[in-house]
Amino acid sequence: MISFFTCLVLLILSYFTYAKYVERVFSPTKDPTPAVRFANGVDYVPMPLWRMVLVQLLNIAGLGPVFGAISGALWGPSVFLWITLGTIFAGTVHDFSCGFLSLRNDGKSIAEITGLYLGPKIKMCMRIFSVILLVMVGTVFAVGPANLLVFLFKGHVAAGSFLTNVYFWLAFIFLYYFLATFLPIDKIIGRFYPLFGICLLLMALGVSGGLFLQGYHIPEITFHNLHPSNLPIWPLMFVTVACGAISGFHATQSPLMARCITSEYQSRQVFAGAMIMEGIIALIWAAAGCAIYEKTGGLMTGLQEMLARTGQAGVVYDICLKTIGPLKWGGISFGLLFVMIGVIICPITSGDTAFRASRLVLADWFNVDQKPFLKRLRLSVPLLLAGVIISQLPYDVIWRYFSWSNQTLAMIVLWAATAYLYRKRKHYFITFVPAVFMTAVSGTYFLIAPECLHLPAIVAWPVGLILTAFISAYFLINMKKGE
Repeated sequence: MISFFTCLVLLILSYFTYAKYVERVFSPTKDPTPAVRFANGVDYVPMPLWRMVLVQLLNIAGLGPVFGAISGALWGPSVFLWITLGTIFAGTVHDFSCGFLSLRNDGKSIAEITGLYLGPKIKMCMRIFSVILLVMVGTVFAVGPANLLVFLFKGHVAAGSFLTNVYFWLAFIFLYYFLATFLPIDKIIGRFYPLFGICLLLMALGVSGGLFLQGYHIPEITFHNLHPSNLPIWPLMFVTVACGAISGFHATQSPLMARCITSEYQSRQVFAGAMIMEGIIALIWAAAGCAIYEKTGGLMTGLQEMLARTGQAGVVYDICLKTIGPLKWGGISFGLLFVMIGVIICPITSGDTAFRASRLVLADWFNVDQKPFLKRLRLSVPLLLAGVIISQLPYDVIWRYFSWSNQTLAMIVLWAATAYLYRKRKHYFITFVPAVFMTAVSGTYFLIAPECLHLPAIVAWPVGLILTAFISAYFLINMKKGE
């Protein structure tokens, strides 16, 4: 329990210390922002600071800090370290960098930004890569809630009811996606998402409070691998827990708020603040996964069996009922209520912004003005149709490929931020170090993962390190050549 509170305090303090230092390195100014210079009532719409912080949190959170943290708990409480240190030294820097650079470059999408600092070839790769990733994210954040809704209604409605049909819920969610992707950002996202962001925070507070009220013991950090299947911590845990530590998906979302910010000095609150809050949410869910399910032979066997039996959605439902569920008012279970709001609505609200961001990537790519509604329609419909097709693939397959591509995108963004800081003669080590680390994570994962090359660890680990050293040296040499 001491480990949990130590990590929690470190995360909170990091907002006032390291995030403040990162802000000084990037040196915000009072220059007019894109929201002021390009206001168009569709995507460039100024918003109040408090609203942007909550919208950004909801955009980046979704299923990631919940499902990812629970899956990360299979390795035991060592996951606390990755969530805490990853959030402070990687995730916060990554989110601030991509949001700030979007502000400095007319609110452009992340593909255009990386192209500015890493070259036209990287820009083209990132355009394709980010659109594919965003459609996959949007689909994952539709399939997950649809499965949970079916899980919740089974046993409570007549057999064969449309409420237990996953295709009904998928159709409903994709219809909503269309509206949120197509309409101006202040009509749905800016108006309702702050409320849902508050619900996400309340859910995390409810789970953490329930752990103590119900007498659960949060174990201390250990460096032993407690995964029942003995899957290696490096690099699998660092990819499994993405949102809540560092996630490339955030780089695709930050330009949405970069088009709404009215001062560069709001960057720390919006981008770094939301990332740190997400890290706290992930820490709480990882602690719940470690505390609630009994260990067998020192391994997290109980959690593995629960995941195999009910899936991640079922584990979330079970955790909420065990921590918050006993509390009732007017016959309503708070556990069930928070599951409905936090793990169904919140992922959907990240999914729709994923499709919205993919529309903006294409608009920036082909220089399409998004104020006319017919032009927005021509980009929105094909993207959503692609999501419908991908939703028919097995959920675990989509999630695995999303996880690796997600961390690879974060790696590329950090290299772009490093190039920017180097050119500006700033302290580029704040992005260079996490860029090297994430290069090692993504490269080694590609070598060792079952869905990739599936090499043995004794081969994948040294090859991954050599590959990382080569990429890092190549990058530094080219930066110096470009002086």
